[in-house]
This record gives sequence, C-alpha cells and structure tokens, in this order.
Amino acid sequence: MNAKPVLAVIGGSGLYDFPSLEDTQRINPSTPFGYPSAPIVLGNLHGKPVAFLARHGNGHTISPSQVNYRANIFALKMLGVNRIIGVSACGSLREDFAPGNIVIPDQLFDHTHKRARSFFDEGLVVHISSANPFCPELSTLLHQAVSATDCQVHKGGTKITIEGPRFSKKADSNVYRSLGLSLIGKNTSPEAFLAREAEICYSVMAHVTDYDVWHMTEEAVSVEMVVKTLIRNTEVAQRSISTLVSMLPEASNCSCPRALENAIITNRSSISSSTIEKLDLLIGKYLQ
Repeated sequence: MNAKPVLAVIGGSGLYDFPSLEDTQRINPSTPFGYPSAPIVLGNLHGKPVAFLARHGNGHTISPSQVNYRANIFALKMLGVNRIIGVSACGSLREDFAPGNIVIPDQLFDHTHKRARSFFDEGLVVHISSANPFCPELSTLLHQAVSATDCQVHKGGTKITIEGPRFSKKADSNVYRSLGLSLIGKNTSPEAFLAREAEICYSVMAHVTDYDVWHMTEEAVSVEMVVKTLIRNTEVAQRSISTLVSMLPEASNCSCPRALENAIITNRSSISSSTIEKLDLLIGKYLQ
C-alpha cells in the first residue's frame, strides 16, 4: 500500500476488526525513538487508505506510563498521516457526561510526570503552541460523525490525563472536579502534544465508562465496568470512524500543519548534524 492514510486511529485493537475495512496489511516501522506499541494495521475504508494502531499493544500489554508515545506518533508521521483520532476510555467528572456517552473535548490538563513529552529534548529547543491542544476543525468533523450514530455525544470539556496505572482516590477526583475539569483518563498526554509537534491534526473520541469515584450514588470505577462500556461502544466508534473518513476534505484549513513554523528557537547553526538527521522528518523543511 503506497497511498498515504487519510486518517489514523490510535485506540484498542478491536477498532480495526470490522467488515468494511479491506485489503489489510501490517507494518512495524522502526523510528528514531524505537518501535510503535504494535504493528500498524493499514487498510482501505470506503476506498480510502486508513491506519490503526493499538496504543497499549496487541492484547493490552503496555501500561499507560510505558507506552512509547513518541514512536507511535513518529511512525504515523513516517506513513504520511496528517490526521489522528485518539480513542480512549475515560471517567466523567460531570453529572451530565454519563457513562455510555461520548465526549469530544476541547482542552487538556496534563498531570503526568513519567512520560517523554517532546521529540525535541537533545540540542534543539522548540516551544510549540498548545493553547488549543486539539484540532478544532477535526474535532468538529468528529463530533458530526459521532452525532450521526444513536449515541449521546458532547462537544467541549477539559480532559485531565493522570499518570496511573491506578484509578483515582476520592480526594483526587473531588479536587479535579473543583478545578472545573470534565473528564479523567490516562492516555491523551503526551499523545496530543506530540501530534502537534509532528504537525498532525489530532482529536479525541472519549468514551465515558464511569463517574470515576466522586459520585455518591453510582458504583465506583472498576476494570469490569470500563471493559463492558468499551465493548458496547466499539460499534459506535467504528461507525463514527467510517462516517468521518467519508467526510474528510482533501486538505486541512487549520494551523496544525504549520505548528513548527515559528516554534524553533535554537539557532540553526547550533543544531548538530546528528539531531538534524534524527528529526529531519519533522524539521527538515524549516532548515533548508
């Protein structure tokens, strides 16, 4: 398959297991940051090339803190991907975001501390803009695609990424609610920031599985609860992705593809040849 994927989806391995995906193949590209979490599944959806990547590995063997987010995003960039949808389970910190709903958040609060957050950490300083961490254009299209299903969907809200792998304490959950946060999960940071550094449009389809542990009349979050909701929502996710692929315009009208244009602060003459070689895919066009 030589055509560039019009969309990549990062989520569970079950997402790409649906009949309308044709001509599938798997590739496992080596990147300057290692290999991605799992071989990338390529296929055709409505005649358009797409890519799927299991964030936690096939069989969900990789903890959130140990996911090689840099390799995942870099590998998709190598394939020519310009748009990514991150599909993830999350807890709700709001009464109106009920279990079973889907949320397309517009803001992100990063509360992780163990993860590599940037491609640019050796001899090259880049200050990327993350005021709006999700692509507004792609998020609007994703919301329209999910709205075409029979699932309740919300647009907007702030998602916090915690380190995990444990679930929150009640004290944590109540503090996050007091800050006005809407959703809680373990995956979106640093995925969203790395996508921005790679100049890839990125949006999240957040599947609400529970009310975390703050709700007084609902059962506290458990693995069983999360899995049940994700299985139930897999068909919704697949239908939404299928609809989104048919809606995507040829080119984006957002600023994501130019995110690095004014973000590199290191003097060009001070960037080592090894760094330039390693990150040429990301910065090469700005150093010519």
